[in-house]
Amino acid sequence: MAELAKAYEKKTGVKVNLSGGGATKGIRNAAKGSIDIGGACRVSMEKHPEERDAYQIPVAWDALAVIVHKNNPVTSISFEQLQGVYLGKITNWKELGGNNAKIELYVRRGKFSGVGRTLRELVFANFNQEFPVATHVVKSSGPLEKGIQKNLSGFGTTGISSAKRRDVKILQLEGKAPSYDNIKNGQYLLYRPLYLVTKGYSSSDGVKKFIKFALSREGMKIIRKAGTVPYADAIGLVMKQVEQAERASKRGLYRKH
Repeated sequence: MAELAKAYEKKTGVKVNLSGGGATKGIRNAAKGSIDIGGACRVSMEKHPEERDAYQIPVAWDALAVIVHKNNPVTSISFEQLQGVYLGKITNWKELGGNNAKIELYVRRGKFSGVGRTLRELVFANFNQEFPVATHVVKSSGPLEKGIQKNLSGFGTTGISSAKRRDVKILQLEGKAPSYDNIKNGQYLLYRPLYLVTKGYSSSDGVKKFIKFALSREGMKIIRKAGTVPYADAIGLVMKQVEQAERASKRGLYRKH
């Protein structure tokens, strides 16, 4: 968003004011009309009145990144080990090939955040999954990333786009890094759509022009340069997500939410 906003201002002279706060804030503030456009990394939940008027336009594919301190010797973990850390089955770094030290797990507060909800969906197939072994419970991704940046024993998950801006190590998952190519072809398992959100289907001309810019060839080029995959570059991931959900459902992993 920062790169798109900067390029749009340079092209049109229109200033785009950005502020953080997470997917829930982006969806709900857009739905009630207190902001022009929200950014989100999860779908809106119609059962929540604050989100019913949200209209979402997919613009890119992002990934969840497992991050640790830059001096942590661990470089890669398996999907099963990722589950084990969050469930408290793995509690010491030596079990992951690291130092003999307790793993300090950082998680987002609540279950509606973009990262937290996506993590529960993709790793546990359970939107209500609890993480009682968490050492640090924080209000947003910023404090999570900053905490791990300073904590040699820290472990957490955040969006790849913001993780790249921190002085942290991004772990491989099943031997695959969350690179542009691995996200695009679905080889990296924890991918997710990114959305622009507006209030209902009708928007002002100014909002429509920004969204059109984000979806244009010029916008897609900016998204790629930021290391993120434009939505149109990997349409096949939509069907792959459906197939993954179907397989999980057949195994009895998906639960009602």
